[in-house]
Amino acid sequence: MAEEPPTKRKCLGADCDNDAGTLQCPKCLSLGIKDSFFCSQDCFKKNWNTHKSMHGKTETSIFHRFFTPKVVSKPDPETGYFNPFPSFAFTGPLRPVYPLSPRRAVPKSIPHPDYADDGIPKSGRIARANKIELLDAKAQDGMRKVCRLAREVLDIAAAAVRPGITTDEIDEIVHNACIERNSYPSPLNYNHFPKSVCTSLNEVICHGIPDKRILLDGDIINLDVTLYHEGFHGDLNETYYVGDRAKADPDTVRVVEAARECLEEAIKLVKPGTLFREFGNVIEKHAKSKNCSVIRTYVGHGINSIFHCPPNIPHYARNKAVGECKPGTTFTIEPMIALGKYRDVTWPDNWTSTTIDGKKTAQFEHTLLVTETGVEILTARQPDSPGGPISPPVVNGEA
Repeated sequence: MAEEPPTKRKCLGADCDNDAGTLQCPKCLSLGIKDSFFCSQDCFKKNWNTHKSMHGKTETSIFHRFFTPKVVSKPDPETGYFNPFPSFAFTGPLRPVYPLSPRRAVPKSIPHPDYADDGIPKSGRIARANKIELLDAKAQDGMRKVCRLAREVLDIAAAAVRPGITTDEIDEIVHNACIERNSYPSPLNYNHFPKSVCTSLNEVICHGIPDKRILLDGDIINLDVTLYHEGFHGDLNETYYVGDRAKADPDTVRVVEAARECLEEAIKLVKPGTLFREFGNVIEKHAKSKNCSVIRTYVGHGINSIFHCPPNIPHYARNKAVGECKPGTTFTIEPMIALGKYRDVTWPDNWTSTTIDGKKTAQFEHTLLVTETGVEILTARQPDSPGGPISPPVVNGEA
């Protein structure tokens, strides 16, 4: 799971890196669309032709082949489902399908992280001001164990991915698999996240909330699993193809495999002395070679007894990350790669982050341990792990 969303708003201007000011689109305000902020009048005018297209978007996605178009802020009398944000300017065809299922319980006999009751990660906030922790041999063994369990849970969830299953059903599978391993699902109530796993489909970059939306043949889905076991967190994610249509689409395969390869290329650099800022250089170089972009808002992170802690691991080139790899450091690298622009938009649920142009995005993540001679991939795939790389489909005689 990527670090929690930043508190500063970003300008909605395409390829604009500035923080947003107080200027909002007047048309969005009149339509009741929130958080439509720009950094300046000039930036707003420059992006008007693209931005105004959002005002007239309606819910015409493939989703309505399965539910009636009455999916609005009140439950549809025929299905009971609804879209809680009917006036929001969604950037792509995906829509939330509520109501969310009730919060799933974790037995009190299972150790809980400090945020489990009130949603506030106290130790993580303190850790931001401290130095990067170097784990001793006992703590490293604790990380190995939780990461092995996290891999088991992700593989169980991935085996259930198919057209027709809902993301909420996947959440239930993950939750139960965690309980069976005497583990707490780390995302649950972390900064008030309502579910036990992040399920990010198609244009969703990260932090997708499991709901009643069913998976369709042609989708891609990222499953981001983190376990808390015996005082340590283990974090990993992978993106999976849903059905044969996804594997047959060249652009879909290009972005998924590019994301997979970006993580692999970055891991090759992990060894004592490597600067944390170097990972972004190799990731962006490889992404660009596949005609893809790198999401900049979210970063990899330190992880141990704390879910998110130093160091920060940006995935884009020429970043200013501080520090270097030292034996005993545990952290994640989790590049988010997009077919289109790298800018992002967050839904009103304050979690679901999507690409600004609605194009597909993919992500892969491992928890890593820096050793004396290199790196140990604590969440490594097993020989029977579902998913894995595929070759580009052949189109007009060309791969």
